[in-house]
Amino acid sequence: MPIKQPCQQAGDAPGLAEESASPAELLDKAPSKIARVLAYMLVPCNSLNRFEAELLGDHCLNSTVAKLANQYGLEFQRQPEKVPNRWGAPCDVTRYSLPESQHQRARAVLALLNKPAKDRKEVAA
Repeated sequence: MPIKQPCQQAGDAPGLAEESASPAELLDKAPSKIARVLAYMLVPCNSLNRFEAELLGDHCLNSTVAKLANQYGLEFQRQPEKVPNRWGAPCDVTRYSLPESQHQRARAVLALLNKPAKDRKEVAA
């Protein structure tokens, strides 16, 4: 199942596409699955469900989102949806997205996650 591509909204900064990364680039550059998921969510209009997150190396997206919310204070939008499972039957999942109001904090968290572990000082939730 392909990951949904980012959309361009009116007023998006023209250089924003250069800041975004494809899932393949994120897999190469981000040091951890939590950083890959957060970097992907920071691209405007991106969202993930548990099956799409597999392409970023995350096999338990709900736990990753919970960690970002509980340990780093990020707030996610959650939208229930039905998607076909491996056999084509409908499956209930949650689509997670990061509201624009959370992007500044998320960039700070991502910068922290990209530092070596010994240099990290966790952001207070």
